Formats: sequence, structure tokens, C-alpha cells
Amino acid sequence: MSRVEAAIRKAHDAGRGAFIGYLPIGFPDLQTGIEAALTLARNGVDVIELGPPYSDPVMDGEVIQQATQQALANGYRTRDLFTVVKEITSRTDVPVVVMTYWNPVLQYGVDRYADDLLAAGGAGLITPDITPEAAGEWIAASTRTGLDRIFLAAPTSTDERLDLVISSSTGFVYTVSTMGITGERAALDRAARTLVDRMRARGAASACVGIGISNPEQIAGVVEYADGAIVGTALVKALRDGGLEGLAETTRSLAGGTPSARFATGN
Repeated sequence: MSRVEAAIRKAHDAGRGAFIGYLPIGFPDLQTGIEAALTLARNGVDVIELGPPYSDPVMDGEVIQQATQQALANGYRTRDLFTVVKEITSRTDVPVVVMTYWNPVLQYGVDRYADDLLAAGGAGLITPDITPEAAGEWIAASTRTGLDRIFLAAPTSTDERLDLVISSSTGFVYTVSTMGITGERAALDRAARTLVDRMRARGAASACVGIGISNPEQIAGVVEYADGAIVGTALVKALRDGGLEGLAETTRSLAGGTPSARFATGN
């Protein structure tokens, strides 16, 4: 069992869905970003998801784009990722996964990236813009190092695509709640529930839902049917507007939505 799987299982054993919290690396600066990730860990997040800034984001909404642009303007470089992850993992047992577009990994070198992430204490990668059939080099590197490889499933995915994503993923499957970019939404797309049901029927061991989740009520709704909820924009906004104190308060509030009768009863 990987560290990510163990963290999700630990949350379930405690009667709650897992809470995965996202922050971009280097926002508002590298050191504050490290403290922000640790703030997540201290206030109820089960898995920390870090996003390296990228110059041409595909699925990031305005709040996250602005944050990553600030990090890039501050001089972020790929090598900073491993320094940041090492600092965080030296101070918390909460596993850290990296959500990265594929081009930076390719440019850095897939095996080198995997080795350096492992050495820094990282737990795996979420790769939103590469499909399993195109990820042979990463699948080999992650198998060799034991890092989790987390692919995405969308409401539009065919059954054949779901089979491939489920069989190729470890840790969990990142379940896209609705089509479009990241950001807070007033109501989550019911397609997420249908998608999780489809994946369960096809043997998915763990499915966590992300995109558009922004309050405890939405988290509570998600963990009725999924293994965990992924929150990004609401946390980035809290850090931007309220600093570490505001982030801690928002994180605690969101964590209040994770208790679920589904896990308390062992379902």
C-alpha cells in the first residue's frame, strides 16, 4: 500500500472521506508556500497536492493562474520543486503529490524527475495532460521508484478509457467533477456521481473528485459516494486574501465536511 493509499485508508477508518488540498508552489513566495502546505497538514488535509507553476496552463482557472504567474515572476524554476517537497516532507508525515503538466517532466528527464522526487520524499504525480497509453516511460519510472501515478477520468470518458485509466493508476483516480477549468462553482455537476459509479462497477479501488469543490457542504456531498474530495481554488484564494491564518481557518472549515456515515459504517 502506497503512502497515498494509506492516508486515504486512515481517513476512512476514522469515519471520513479523504481531504486532498492543492496549492501552487512558490505562491506567494517559496518559503511562505512551504509554510502554507504545512498549514494544510496541520488543519485537516490528508494528502497535499502541489502544483508547479507552468507558463501555459490548460485546466487552471483564473485564481490559480494568477497565483502561478506570480510564482513564475518571482523566479520559480523546476529545481525548486524538489527543495520545496523535501522541506515539507521533513516536517510532516502527510504525503505530498505533485500535479504537473507533462512537458516540464519530459524536459527535466522522466527518470531523473522520478528519482529526484523520490529522494525529496514525494509520493507521486498527478498528470492531467498525458494519457496512460502515452505515458509508458513514466509508468516504468513510477513502477521502479514506487511513486504513485494518478491519471484523470472525465464524465466524457468511454468505458474503454476508464478501464485503461483504472488499471494504470495507483493511489487513486482523479475524478473530474465537471468539464472545464478549475474554479469554485455554486453546484457540482451530478455527472461526477455517475462517473464514480461507473468506475466502481469497473473495479476502481479509490476515486477522489476534484474541480469546483469550494465549501464543506460540497465536500460532504462528494464523500457520500467518492473516497475523497480535492480542493484547490478555495484554498489558494484563502491564502491570497488572508495569509496563513486565513488558510488555516478555511482548511479547518472545509475539513468539517469530510465525516461521512458511508465510512463510519464501513460501506
